[in-house]
Amino acid sequence: QVHVIESGGGLVQTGGSLRLSCLNSGRPFSDYVMGWFRQAPGKEREFVAAISRSAITTSYAAPVKGRFTISRDNAKNTVYLQLNSLKPEDTAVYYCAARATPRFSDTYDSVDDYHYWGTGTRVTVSS
Repeated sequence: QVHVIESGGGLVQTGGSLRLSCLNSGRPFSDYVMGWFRQAPGKEREFVAAISRSAITTSYAAPVKGRFTISRDNAKNTVYLQLNSLKPEDTAVYYCAARATPRFSDTYDSVDDYHYWGTGTRVTVSS
């Protein structure tokens, strides 16, 4: 059974930064594409960022491009999401997701593409 566990959420002021972490128990970690999604109150879960198995490819949703950075450390089975220049509209529960794939450079941006999910970590940006 693969477990995905997020951490690092919290309350931050507009313009502030946070770093989210996600630990994936699946072995080897390098077999998994990793993604971040978020869900604001009353809204559907939406794609934020993804990183390929090899970290060669990253992809971002338009609202976060240039402000958020996804990275991974395969030795630590962990993926990170650095959130900079935070805005009140970034307030949401952030979910980490994983999908095993044989493809080294692919990323995925759909909820349906991922097989394993964490329970989320809440990010609140105050104005």
